Amino acid sequence: MPPSAPAPSAPILAASTNRVPTAGGCPGSVPDATAEHWRHWLLSLAAGHRNDSLLASMLASQCVGLGAMPDWLGLRPEAFKQLVAYHFPALRQTALAQPQRPLDPERTDERDELVRLLLQVSDKGPGNFNLQPGPQQRWMAEIIAAGCMGSDHLWQDLGLWNRAELSRLMEQNFPAVAQKNVHDMKWKRFLYKQLCEAEGIYSCRSPSCEVCVDYHACFGPEN
Repeated sequence: MPPSAPAPSAPILAASTNRVPTAGGCPGSVPDATAEHWRHWLLSLAAGHRNDSLLASMLASQCVGLGAMPDWLGLRPEAFKQLVAYHFPALRQTALAQPQRPLDPERTDERDELVRLLLQVSDKGPGNFNLQPGPQQRWMAEIIAAGCMGSDHLWQDLGLWNRAELSRLMEQNFPAVAQKNVHDMKWKRFLYKQLCEAEGIYSCRSPSCEVCVDYHACFGPEN
């Protein structure tokens, strides 16, 4: 089983005295099951792939009503089924109730632009010339794009338990994009800034970030 993420803070996950379900027991059958119960249960079914623990955090949060993710984590139902089968092969799909929150059709173009940004191959060095994104990268790109439609910090909208999990997600799946965030800008602002620059739109008129009046909006703590 992959290593667990850092323990979530108290405001996000309430303490519980309930026993954590075993691999054969769905937390939905445990009274007042917390996101922590769900996450432990999902990790007990994990296949051992690199995004298992991150997806366990997202799915656990969604199961208890946290985060802002739409149905199927923003994926098409068939793609979500493939993702679950790949990361949690022993999991019954029906164990994960969907929040009945569809994607906003009016923001389809925006999501598509974010997916293209994340999947672009910026490193053309030796060995990467013919590199194409695999299904795992595409799944995560579409999930992040769906999370960007929320109104809170991106890690919270995704249902992750802290900003460090989001940074790890970016570094593991989109290193060429993550390496550009050299000043540790808030991830949602950073991604939209990259979109604007790709379109030749430069709306920031400050000579440097350090003297900008919006500095804390872009670089402040994400709690």
